[in-house]
Amino acid sequence: MLQQNVTACDVEPIHVPGSIQSHGIMLIAGSHTLICIGEAGDVDGFLGKTVVGQRLDDVISASALDRMSTITTGKVAVLGRIDTSGGPLNAVAYRSGEFAVVEMDRAEETAVEAVPFLVDLDAASTRFERSASVAELCRSAATVFRELTGYDRVMVYQFLDDDAGVVVGESVASGNYSFMNHHFPASDIPKQARALYLRNKVRVIPDVDYVPQPIRSDRDLRGIDLSDSTLRSVSPVHIKYLHNMGVRASASFSIIKDNVLWGLIACHHHQPRTIPLTARMGCQTLANSLARKIKAKEDAQVHRERIRLRSQEDAVLALLGPETSLDELFAKSGEKIAKMLHADGFAAVQAGELFAYGKTPDPIDIRKLADHVRVPASQQAYATPSLSVSWAEALAFTDVASGLLAVTMSTEVPTILLWFRAEHVEVLKWAGNPHKDTAHDPAAILTPRSSFEAWSEDVRGKARPWSHAEVESASRVVRLMLEYRNNQRMRELNRELTISLRENQGLVSQKDYLLKEVNHRVQNSLQLVSAFLRLQARGATSEEVRQNLDEAQKRLNAVALVHRRLYQDESVEIIDLSRYIESLMEEMTTSMDERWQNNLTLDLSPILIATDKAVNVGLILTELVINAQKYAYDGMPGPLAIKLEQHRNSFRLIVSDVGRGKQKTTGGKGGFGSRILAAIIDRLEGNIDEEDNAPGLRVVVTAPIQ
Repeated sequence: MLQQNVTACDVEPIHVPGSIQSHGIMLIAGSHTLICIGEAGDVDGFLGKTVVGQRLDDVISASALDRMSTITTGKVAVLGRIDTSGGPLNAVAYRSGEFAVVEMDRAEETAVEAVPFLVDLDAASTRFERSASVAELCRSAATVFRELTGYDRVMVYQFLDDDAGVVVGESVASGNYSFMNHHFPASDIPKQARALYLRNKVRVIPDVDYVPQPIRSDRDLRGIDLSDSTLRSVSPVHIKYLHNMGVRASASFSIIKDNVLWGLIACHHHQPRTIPLTARMGCQTLANSLARKIKAKEDAQVHRERIRLRSQEDAVLALLGPETSLDELFAKSGEKIAKMLHADGFAAVQAGELFAYGKTPDPIDIRKLADHVRVPASQQAYATPSLSVSWAEALAFTDVASGLLAVTMSTEVPTILLWFRAEHVEVLKWAGNPHKDTAHDPAAILTPRSSFEAWSEDVRGKARPWSHAEVESASRVVRLMLEYRNNQRMRELNRELTISLRENQGLVSQKDYLLKEVNHRVQNSLQLVSAFLRLQARGATSEEVRQNLDEAQKRLNAVALVHRRLYQDESVEIIDLSRYIESLMEEMTTSMDERWQNNLTLDLSPILIATDKAVNVGLILTELVINAQKYAYDGMPGPLAIKLEQHRNSFRLIVSDVGRGKQKTTGGKGGFGSRILAAIIDRLEGNIDEEDNAPGLRVVVTAPIQ
């Protein structure tokens, strides 16, 4: 193992340890020649011979060698059971840069029968189906994995928004201490370790006291990337961490939901314990099944919450009779409005008027708070579980208003609706003091926590967080109230219009004419520029100039489409991003080869987003489609998938093709389109990732919705 002084968890190079664990062997060969150039572990004891300099087909069977042709980076291929003079071995393989890597460890003396094993896995997965909630599902999963692995303790560990974790399911052998509901700080599993868990779903340490087996070769292979390795040597910090917990063997299986690391199945044992490849693959299959069940139950929970909120919204709006004003509604129905969002109090402020119900701050504080949030809450709902963090004056009334959800109604004199949640003192039970054993000196050598004794911490100044569905509901009910108020005022105006109908109709016609004229002129200007670009493109003698003009025209169309939608939709600040993307792609494909229409696949979830963000997303999508058209298929039509999905408070736009994949650049800062993408992503405070789509390229754009 590479010995080094590590001063920061998040930069420790755990993917290039230069050694493996001692319960298996590693063979490293050229990916084209398949001649072994390096090895690690007790190769002679496992195989009865040294294999450096030999071809892999002299070591593994012909069927295993055939499977070698499919290996790739980022995915482990199972080669199967191999009989050797040292006994039966299980073999897996993967690609690391220019090398093909084969790993072997001891197999069961008798090969596992496939059908009974699959039946057992199906029975375990069926137990997941019977769980009524995510919490019950996690507890059931812990029991199933402990029965399958035989470990002393199995924990289902969920990552939280701040990358800390909590044990949400556990099964322990008698006499063991329970970590159920205990929290673990984010530093226990640093950033690069979480990235490896997302890429390599299974990690096993049969004996934490193993002696690291260095890679042996006449070349310097210490820097080979072992991200996909099943035998990769473990960080000395993590080994010490397990020692501090009294653990002698461990295993972990990733729970990946929507391509995000949701959590881990963490297994601990007080004695060395090996898990054969068949059991590991079975556990990985069960972990994948568990992830799907978690997603289904969380989606069902969100759906039920939205149905409940719609029912509560209907109950509130039903109180708006033909003669009921909003002032009367607030004064008489504060209880229902507060109950709708599980709030402890509700207030509405309009100029000098104030209506309040339930547990609320002092009227003076309510007016100050309304003035503080009036502008941000007019653009989108303002929601926070810790108001005092962003507004220090709220420290004076955290007991009644630690949490705030506010929406500004766009009346002549703005009306600010405020929902309050009282402080919810949360007692977090930590596995050891998370603030202890932490080096304050950034140059200090990294050491793990030494204590895991239960330690409680009271979290104050914080209320129960507002769910995304509740924030949506607040915005929706305010919009419906405003529509009702506007409809009511329209009825009053209609009665007044009977007196001066002709004059007012003239004014309305003039107003409509002006609006249409402005819209018409803007559209004409955009069409004129678009026509000019099209004309220039046709007359261009350079193919590069023509392509650049075509791309500029597509970018202009993306902006023009949003402008048209502004005059079609009810809201000019918020639009449905899925509808906008669908319209944008319809318009783009009209200027492309008609065969693109048959190759385009859209999977779009409805997401409400600010109009200015929609313009940026449209420009990003335009760039990505242009890139796919130019580079993935050399300008010819090919399969292109566009997916829009929501993850917590962010959206993800995914554009994937099955073309040539990402091409290496020869230097420079990229073209105009690349610079556009970088600038827009920065403006959205998001990020963009490019992944191998095997084949092709998968581009993922992630940015906050609010």
